Amino acid sequence: MSTTMQPSRGTAGATPAPLATAAKLQTPFQRFVADFFESGVAIAASLMLLVIIFIALFAGVISPTNPYDLATVSVFDARLPPGSQSMDGLSFWLGTDGAGRDLLSAIFYGLRISLGVGVMSGLIALAIGCAIGLTAAYFGGRTDTLIMRVVDLQLSFPAILVALILLAVMGKGVDKIVIALVAVQWAYYARTVRASALVERNKEYVEAAMCLALSHRRIVFRHLLPNCMPPLIVVGTLQTAHAISLEATLSFLGVGLPITEPSLGLLIANGFEYMLSGKYWISFFPGVALLVTIVSINLVGDQLRDVLNPRLQR
Repeated sequence: MSTTMQPSRGTAGATPAPLATAAKLQTPFQRFVADFFESGVAIAASLMLLVIIFIALFAGVISPTNPYDLATVSVFDARLPPGSQSMDGLSFWLGTDGAGRDLLSAIFYGLRISLGVGVMSGLIALAIGCAIGLTAAYFGGRTDTLIMRVVDLQLSFPAILVALILLAVMGKGVDKIVIALVAVQWAYYARTVRASALVERNKEYVEAAMCLALSHRRIVFRHLLPNCMPPLIVVGTLQTAHAISLEATLSFLGVGLPITEPSLGLLIANGFEYMLSGKYWISFFPGVALLVTIVSINLVGDQLRDVLNPRLQR
């Protein structure tokens, strides 16, 4: 009498139940977060960026002094080295500038202005560029040709040259520099979203939406735009860092923000004349703050690019 052996369940080759359940329960957002924080550099850059954003948002609360309150600023405290104390006993951990302002407090306030200008100009340029790029990709033909020739013309000029011309005409001010930064950034977003929308435009779900006689507005903003967001997020992050650096350059040249609203670039410019006299800290510490901010944003943007682009995933 022969006995037939039945293979038992759970043998080699079968997926363990806990692992299979965990894989099924993991949402796309959870996978994105897990992939993003695989890199230790991305974690450090994200933490540093969060600290910078916190400082910018609460600069008026955490700053030791208000560097632009004339009642608390004394010319007798001008150009004090790091670690000095005022006659009132106030410690200047990073020293003071040529006007006697606490440099640490000035950097906190400068971060708020620099980040605000960069983020505001980036969001406005993103909205304009998205609308123009989606219009070019969706309608195609002469509309696409005309729009992209304008984009090519815009990208052919150096960004700093265009911004200098615009600010020379409009003058100084936060609103003026935001307009100048938007004018030199929108073309990058338009080209990026057009390239992504052209790929999505030929897919089946867009053809199905058109067969259902949906409105152009609904097809563009409910179907095309959400599928074009990953590259836009990456470009938006990198362009924000570029906007901050460009604003700092313009303020350093004296055509950006006014003295009453100094950013990090203007703080660097204020101490440039003292560099050869040994008073390095007036420009050095704002420069370090600007460098850390731009590097943190760029590192986060690079990690977003690696995670959101399937071709770059290992």
